[in-house]
Amino acid sequence: MTTTKNSLASAVIASIRNRSNRTHNPLKRETRDGSMLVASYNVHKCVGTDGRFDPERIIEVIREIDPDVIALQEADQRFGERSGLLDLPRLRLETGLTAVPVMHKPKSHGWRGNVLLFKEGVVRDVHQVALPGLEPRGALVAEIDLEAREGIRIIAAHLGLLRWARRQQADTILDIMGRREERPTLLMGDFNEWRLGPGSALTRLESVFGPLPAPIPSYPARMPVLSLDRIMANRADLISDMAVHDTPLARKASDHLPLLARIDLGAGSLR
Repeated sequence: MTTTKNSLASAVIASIRNRSNRTHNPLKRETRDGSMLVASYNVHKCVGTDGRFDPERIIEVIREIDPDVIALQEADQRFGERSGLLDLPRLRLETGLTAVPVMHKPKSHGWRGNVLLFKEGVVRDVHQVALPGLEPRGALVAEIDLEAREGIRIIAAHLGLLRWARRQQADTILDIMGRREERPTLLMGDFNEWRLGPGSALTRLESVFGPLPAPIPSYPARMPVLSLDRIMANRADLISDMAVHDTPLARKASDHLPLLARIDLGAGSLR
């Protein structure tokens, strides 16, 4: 417990010291040289750090990022009809991003709040996974065939608030990987986990997705301290760069900052 408190205190101090050096958008499209830009973004049901419900701000942040693939969490209402909160037709018109099709309630965008959007390629297969635990958590597994490039598997997930549940949810994700053919795979989402160690879901995932990329604080958006959001790969060097999208608008639109990663499908070997 003392180690955890000390590491959290260190993270808070580092966040305060680095506040003046925060970079707005370090992974812009013009610097990618043919690589893919992927992102994970917990949109907090479109409620910003100012307490306002404003889906327009979320769409504008996604436009700022200009990703090839983006995984959203908390994009639906949590209870009742689980209605979607974004204007997906408008998002497609303005960004070229299309939602991976899923079987869901009539008014929902995705699966248990998870929405996966992409620009290029054809979705070959989609699998909706109900993750274990007391909360309605889930993962989307999409196989996307890309034009003139090797296809990719994306696992978009939102893990639970309880530590024991996160461990079980990580084991479920590992089981998915063990039952599917090998191909470049990205696992990304809000893992609600920032600690490592024997009881951590992140430590469990290292057997397939490790060593993990260096943690980047993404929460809370106004002064990021905790690395709750993660993007990881099953191949070495598949992720060539990573950063948070830290703009004035992103600090208001949600309580999480988007996490970005540059992906090079021509590189990397099995771990």
